Amino acid sequence: MQINSSGQYAGLAGEDEETNMVHFVGAGPGAPDLLTVRGKQLLENADVLIYAGSLVNPELLAYTKDSCTVHDSAKMTLEEVIGVMEQAEAAGLDTVRLHTGDPCIYGAIREQMDALDARKIPYDYCPGVSAFCGAAAALNLEYTLPGISQSVIITRMAGRTAVPPGESIRSFAAHQATMVFFLSAGMPDELAGQLMEGGCRPDTPAAIVYRATWPDEETFICTVETLAETARENQITKTALIIVGEVVKTTAYSRSKLYDPGFATAYRRRSEPL
Repeated sequence: MQINSSGQYAGLAGEDEETNMVHFVGAGPGAPDLLTVRGKQLLENADVLIYAGSLVNPELLAYTKDSCTVHDSAKMTLEEVIGVMEQAEAAGLDTVRLHTGDPCIYGAIREQMDALDARKIPYDYCPGVSAFCGAAAALNLEYTLPGISQSVIITRMAGRTAVPPGESIRSFAAHQATMVFFLSAGMPDELAGQLMEGGCRPDTPAAIVYRATWPDEETFICTVETLAETARENQITKTALIIVGEVVKTTAYSRSKLYDPGFATAYRRRSEPL
């Protein structure tokens, strides 16, 4: 593997290789073995890799071949990223753009795809395991419990990136659905305040999951009222998800109809009366 900051590539693709393109790949939440099989194959075949070095587990770089040229996008602008893709396309090389989790959530991939469309550079997209799934695994949690919550709101606090006016934390809190907050661990006081202003009870269960699926993963169960205190006590300021809702702690949910003997499906007859 060659780390190259000059934009020069180690070699050209062979004449018998398939048409080169850009592959957007979800790296998963952190653990290397949570990369998909397809994602691993794309990494192994990549001539050029552009990865989000501030978030993607560097152990995934071990899947690349020795001749692969690697760029850390944490140090690059969008224009520089597209420039590397353009150079690779002109040289007949395959590029993997490796994003953390699943890039459809806060991955800023649409702007990259639009730029590639404008340049007529082909691309595809390999999904990954999102961090909100990794956080649920860390807590042994089901987001959608019958009788408790059947909806999940994935959102973030407004920071340097604004959120649309109709997507305020206060308005979402009024739904009483399960909520998962990305990119908000550094603002726990503001988050808790807006949740309670929107109708969340102070004792609504909450959880902080730090670096889900990484070796140093940590989980903290609290309430909306103690959210900020819990974050401060454990020095959580980034790379953490916050989950709010009754599903975090409740045991009083309804049994699923899917496996209820009194519920018939297209594959199973009812074996007991409802």
